[in-house]
Amino acid sequence: MSTVHTWHVTLNVFDHEDGTAAHAVLTTGDGTVEGHGHARRNPHDLEVPEIGDEVAAARALHDLGVELLKLASRDIAAVQKQDVRLQR
Repeated sequence: MSTVHTWHVTLNVFDHEDGTAAHAVLTTGDGTVEGHGHARRNPHDLEVPEIGDEVAAARALHDLGVELLKLASRDIAAVQKQDVRLQR
């Protein structure tokens, strides 16, 4: 028998004078994991706000994945009673 768990990710993107920031929050049945990302436009590049949003969001989601792997490593280490490092 299989079980389905539904996790939700909220991704907020903030535009400001210095660039774009993003904050990703994964909500599971057991808690939350967060990731952050930033993007800044080179002054010589064209101003295309969507690109900054995409870069900041991608970096926040990547950071969220890294944090989730760290959490899983700690959980495995606690069960196995030894250090564990999952490859990225």
